[in-house]
Amino acid sequence: MTVADLHVHTTRSDGTLTLDAVPEAAHSAGVEVVALTDHDRMQPALDAPVTERDGVTLVHGVELRVDAGALRVDLLGYGVEPTPALTALVDEIQRDREQRGRAIVECVEDRLGVTLDIEPRPGIGRPHIAQAIDESSADEEYQDAFEHLIGSDCPCYIARDIPTFERGREVLAEACGVVGLAHPLRYRDHAAALDLTADLDAVERYYPYAHDTDPTPVDRAVEAHNLLVTGGSDAHDRQLSRAGLDSAATERLLATLDRQTAG
Repeated sequence: MTVADLHVHTTRSDGTLTLDAVPEAAHSAGVEVVALTDHDRMQPALDAPVTERDGVTLVHGVELRVDAGALRVDLLGYGVEPTPALTALVDEIQRDREQRGRAIVECVEDRLGVTLDIEPRPGIGRPHIAQAIDESSADEEYQDAFEHLIGSDCPCYIARDIPTFERGREVLAEACGVVGLAHPLRYRDHAAALDLTADLDAVERYYPYAHDTDPTPVDRAVEAHNLLVTGGSDAHDRQLSRAGLDSAATERLLATLDRQTAG
């Protein structure tokens, strides 16, 4: 039984849940523990690495995209205690997001001959732009925007400037109790991605992939590197618990966070 969803996005990045709405969504899904892991942003309203609201345990987390050379991967930091280095890094990333968002919007407006109802800002991502395209163009719906305009290799795609794996891992390790690799079987070279876990604390073992996957490579990495197991739905909507951890795995993670933050 899933009791913890450790990969949830809010309106701090590209999710639809506000922080205040998370406990209700958790109760509706039968979830007791939720990690808030917004893209490249922290939750300023959370004043501790692990807190409780309305009967739900909230883990302060962050999802950080990093450049590992041959591929880009996402790292999940759990039990965030903001440090000057992490604050500076996310501020740097958000400035890049804003500049990149403005460039993509201008490209789309030029190409379609429309004005998008969106203002480039910290936290902006391609889903926000795709939604604005959907609302502004009769010809391009949300998914069409990714397939024809702003997806990888599309005419208005612009890559983000992101930190190296080494820098991201080091900054997260200083600020978080646990640092793990997100959705390892989503990467085109999952073997190379899993190799990175040798320098991490955890790996996301449970995830709602869009296709059937064989978790054996993940299990091998867990055993080889003595990793904690995490899991979550990667929710960008209100539906939690599509994937997550059972009670025993949740207790191990929370116990590790408690030891790390106490130390």
